[in-house]
Amino acid sequence: MTVQSLPGKLSLGSMSDPLWIEYDRRIGHYSMNHTHYHMAYEIYYLFRGERNYFIRDSFYPVHAGDMVLIDSNAVHKTSERSEPNHERIVLHFAQSFFKEYSQEDRDLLLAPFAEAQPLVRLNLKERMHVEELLGSLLSELSECPPGYQLHIRNMAIELLLFTARHILKRKALPDVELTPIQRKVTDIIRHINLHYKEPLHLDMLAKQFFISKGHLCRVFKEVTGFGFTQYINITRVKEAELLLRETDWSVTQVSEHCGFENFSHFGKVFKMLSGLSPRAYRKLEHSKE
Repeated sequence: MTVQSLPGKLSLGSMSDPLWIEYDRRIGHYSMNHTHYHMAYEIYYLFRGERNYFIRDSFYPVHAGDMVLIDSNAVHKTSERSEPNHERIVLHFAQSFFKEYSQEDRDLLLAPFAEAQPLVRLNLKERMHVEELLGSLLSELSECPPGYQLHIRNMAIELLLFTARHILKRKALPDVELTPIQRKVTDIIRHINLHYKEPLHLDMLAKQFFISKGHLCRVFKEVTGFGFTQYINITRVKEAELLLRETDWSVTQVSEHCGFENFSHFGKVFKMLSGLSPRAYRKLEHSKE
């Protein structure tokens, strides 16, 4: 069975499972509309089409045959390039997926996600190998024969191992050549990432980076896929989630530390992005321990 003969949409599991897979053949305009960071590690592979990919504070043009590696808790989002139609698969690996492996094997399989360069450009032979693995995985997911989940898990491990070995021997890719406006947006993003605990008003940043407010909002959205305020909120909530998981600070202390101007706004934004109130999120995370 070829990838082209598969149904246009397949999935396995959910965000709460050790392995969660999404395959889509998308026709027309599409933009990610859910929370844009998660604890899982993610492999994104583009079969056809082209996309823009924003990760942490950098921008990458992604073409068919490219693989993108997203580290745990890294803010990311895809958006359109010239042609909206595209076909992709995303594999999400929760930290629990790796528990059965030795520390040495875990370190090997997870090493690619810590690379400074998340974009993996494959040659034709490598691309054929990766698409053979993914095609086998998707065929099992489509037909669901006995033991199909075992096969899918094995193919996912094969993909992780191939990626780890590829990263070990690849030469660093040249930096993506950014336009002047992309470089300016990157500078603004890095400023937000460093100063999210402080007041970050549009007027202030527009003046600081010598750009009009309207133009800043417009190009920020074009380059990253995020609205200006949306990105600030995501950055602050991501840090709040970390503090709620790993400290005993009060919710009020967390809110203040992360730069929210009042507690009510913090609660509203946190629930909108995380799906839970801050207290409910802390209770759920502690119940997993």
